[in-house]
Amino acid sequence: MITKSTIDRIMEATDIVEVIGDFVQLKKRGANYIGLSPFANEKTPSFTVSPAKGIFKDFSTGKGGSAVTFLMEHEKYSYPEALKWLAKKYNIEVEELRDKPENAEAENHRESMLLVTNYAAKFFQETMWDTAEGKNIGLSYFKERGFTTEIIKKFELGYSPDHWEAFTGTAINKKYKPELLEETGLSIKRDNGTLYDRWRGRVMFPIHGFTGRVIAFGGRTLKTDKNVPKYVNSPESEIYHKSNVLYGLFFAKKAIRDEDNCYLVEGYADVLSVHQAGIENVVASSGTSLTVEQIRLIGRFTKNITILYDGDAAGIKASLRGLDLILEEGLNVKVVLFPDGHDPDSYVRQVGSSAFKTYIDQNRKDFILYKTSILLKEAGNDPIQRANVIREIVESIARIPDSIKQSVFVRECSQQLQIDERILLSELNKMRLAKSKKDGKQPEPMPVEEPPADLWADEPVKSNASEKSTNQEREIVRLLLIYGNQIINWDNIANTYIGPFMIAELSDVEFEQPACKAFVDIYKKEVENGVLPGEQFFIHYPDKQIVDLAVDMLATKYVLSENWYNMHRIMVHDEQGNMKATILGAIFHLKKQKVSQILEKLQADLQNAQNATDQDMIMMQYQQMKKIEKHISDYLGSVILR
Repeated sequence: MITKSTIDRIMEATDIVEVIGDFVQLKKRGANYIGLSPFANEKTPSFTVSPAKGIFKDFSTGKGGSAVTFLMEHEKYSYPEALKWLAKKYNIEVEELRDKPENAEAENHRESMLLVTNYAAKFFQETMWDTAEGKNIGLSYFKERGFTTEIIKKFELGYSPDHWEAFTGTAINKKYKPELLEETGLSIKRDNGTLYDRWRGRVMFPIHGFTGRVIAFGGRTLKTDKNVPKYVNSPESEIYHKSNVLYGLFFAKKAIRDEDNCYLVEGYADVLSVHQAGIENVVASSGTSLTVEQIRLIGRFTKNITILYDGDAAGIKASLRGLDLILEEGLNVKVVLFPDGHDPDSYVRQVGSSAFKTYIDQNRKDFILYKTSILLKEAGNDPIQRANVIREIVESIARIPDSIKQSVFVRECSQQLQIDERILLSELNKMRLAKSKKDGKQPEPMPVEEPPADLWADEPVKSNASEKSTNQEREIVRLLLIYGNQIINWDNIANTYIGPFMIAELSDVEFEQPACKAFVDIYKKEVENGVLPGEQFFIHYPDKQIVDLAVDMLATKYVLSENWYNMHRIMVHDEQGNMKATILGAIFHLKKQKVSQILEKLQADLQNAQNATDQDMIMMQYQQMKKIEKHISDYLGSVILR
């Protein structure tokens, strides 16, 4: 259990914009920051971060909370894991209390897998730096490739001993479970049930997750035997899905944001060499075909991708069609082709950092124009082949979601293809029409926009009375959050905090909505203990439903500009202008709604009464409640209109 004082230090040090900025490209808008949702595929930003309140709200999925909540949602961390991640980021020492054995929960399975992969990374590093075999084979290989000690240590490169059970035996002796070694792919099971090492005699490239923890490995053989695969990667597991991972992204994400561009290469060595050359915004697809998930991962940080190809023409041709996926996701793609026989790794080693950067700047070309030139060169003077090239180029242009970009490429490609622009436009419109018809037959589900009056409601559709009651209860929660610690200075009430006053006034009201009821119960308990809980208390509360409710009440999708009144001459109600009306209005509107529900129930009971005595008793209750309803209505009128 992490001590309360440690949690407080972590919360004080945490900058939510800085934390979420490690995962989402944020842009300042007014007092807040906005970005594309990391939880959904969207083209228009609906993800908002409020540094003043220390919260985020994703309006496309309804998720929201603090920096801790974000890590729990995005990285699937437990509450303590998220706190420890923040503590590590801000160099805060974590103090823990040993929990009682009978209260200790079983260790999280995913965390266990991460622990064993991170142990493996440390084992491979120590083997390379501290053993004769590691130094003579592994370290010598990296040094011969021109990698500096700084880069080797930064990327945690290592070496796996050329022995059947060097790692597996050591890990089992360290009490790591054999089933975890097999599940993470670190070890392979023989037919007799024993385990042996997967990466014997290979140099090791740890693959880091989004937060810097090792989730998988790539191992390169140093043998020349053609029957031995050059690279062996970790198998898919609970912590590693290769289609969702880009090698080097953890080390590149800040530079990608700063440079507003991402260099995409093919292999591990390319990343290391380009990074070492001072171009840190570089990642690799690790030899796999680029996936939509990987493209969207880059799209969180930048809309600009530059592909660094090697000089293999056959490989370029094979990959052109796959890159259309990038255009479809709305990203801008440029291409750099290195001289024949070179890849980014070999070229930077040959010419040096300065000349490498200059070459990239002078040779980057837009992807569609580059694709056009490559295909035209291949087609030569064959009219049939040239016609196929035109269709393929138009197919690429049709994938671009931005119509303005489409028109620009049509104009430029018409010149390069030496064909009338109108013919390209006609072909483009045919493809658009075909796509629309296809989409019409199989329409994609679109997110329904919530009505402005209730931007945050997640509850299912209810009866009118029940919905009104829920809305009134949520309004009470909102007022307690925002104004609970303000002092009342009304005509007949003074020197009283709004929070305790509201709790006292609502002592006779039973809340129906579970989250609202839990919130009010917690607030009441804290007040009874002499504590006045504020926004941060509930934003960082351990119960997720309380955090979700608090964030929903504090977050707003729309903010009026400072020039709203000057531009539109429309006054917007200021609830702080008359706090008495705001607070008492909310209290008595809720009471009025509860009375209305009681009256509805009494009417139903009256219809179902079995005898005259029951009818008389119910009628008396009904008349009494009608008097209370009138009293509340009269009071509301006098308060609101005064």
